[in-house]
Amino acid sequence: MKHVTERFIKYAKIDTQSVDEMESVPSSEKQKNLAKVLVEELKELGASNVRTDEHGYVYATIPSNIDKKVPVIGFIAHMDTSPAISGKDVNPRIVKNYNGEDIILNDELKITLETSQYPAIKQYIGQDLIVTDGNTLLGADDKAGIAEIMVMAETLLSNPNIKHGTIQIGFTPDEEVGRGVDFFDVEGFGADFAYTVDGGEIGELEYENFNAAGAKLFIQGTSIHPGSAKDKMINALLLAMEFQGMLPVQENPMYTEKYEGFYLLESLEGGVDSAKASYIIRDHDKVKFQQKKDNFLKIVSYLNDKYGEGTFKASIKDSYYNMKEKIQPHFHLIENAKKAMEDAGVTPIITPIRGGTDGARLSYMGLPCPNICTGGHNYHGRYEYIPIQSMEKVVEILLNIVGIYTE
Repeated sequence: MKHVTERFIKYAKIDTQSVDEMESVPSSEKQKNLAKVLVEELKELGASNVRTDEHGYVYATIPSNIDKKVPVIGFIAHMDTSPAISGKDVNPRIVKNYNGEDIILNDELKITLETSQYPAIKQYIGQDLIVTDGNTLLGADDKAGIAEIMVMAETLLSNPNIKHGTIQIGFTPDEEVGRGVDFFDVEGFGADFAYTVDGGEIGELEYENFNAAGAKLFIQGTSIHPGSAKDKMINALLLAMEFQGMLPVQENPMYTEKYEGFYLLESLEGGVDSAKASYIIRDHDKVKFQQKKDNFLKIVSYLNDKYGEGTFKASIKDSYYNMKEKIQPHFHLIENAKKAMEDAGVTPIITPIRGGTDGARLSYMGLPCPNICTGGHNYHGRYEYIPIQSMEKVVEILLNIVGIYTE
């Protein structure tokens, strides 16, 4: 049986970075390279109905080996890694028996994982950590989830004495760019309930997430030679700055935590004549979420009154919603996941997600799907790390969930 570490490192080395602003799914064809590997491995393990499609989704079934009818449980993870930093030539390194001190990731580039900046790492003294070489992200988000699901599958398929109902497995592309379930076959997947294995540190259990929207802002200015600009020039970049200045200062993500929502200016490009800005808008509370979107458009209207109709054009598109209202009627998903963690000696940490997962959208597509931990830390950056012992515990938690629903 392959250890979860071996599987994770293998998958981490396959470049699957997704691409923003692409209409196709997957947004990068290279994600299918990992999909092909997973299809072959699942077939070798003896899974049933193993398949992939033109979009790169991977599906498989572990058939029931019991006579009674129990809920069909699914486990889902995503194959892509974040566009925030390179996912090419990932070179994981294992730090054995971590001593609690700073970890030099790249001596040549002077990149160090400092405990003063990331103090949570000290809880893993004595454990074995997988870290980056400082040049790329690690990819534990979410290749750790894939590895953990695959080891769970191998354990069940190679040990017929472990009794279980039907288990469905799904691996998705493009979660990091918000299109992870655009073409997910919920009906064909055939699960009654599911879990995304896409959380952070060991013990995390999440069934609340942001309501989310993306906003595009276009500003039309007037360019003219600065020597004759008086009363004629309208600088689109300055108008963009004026718009940003009218958003609530305290609702910048750098000042928010827990259930507090925000506006985030993700990008601004252009010049005097015209400019484009991209925002994301987030809030856990549906009413406050709508208020934020309304406020965004009110500022646009105010500035158009000030500078002339058509100076500002805005579009807002909802991305996903808080899964809480879809999970609460099936709260056994949370209670059973808590028990599975406690049975593994893990203390559940129930927190709201300050982001979203595939599970949020799946919950609104008819598949209630909370999120559980992978064990990783510092996602989307070169300081990402994951304790091997945490990955082993997640495998145990997944098997415990299977056992609970079998009982």
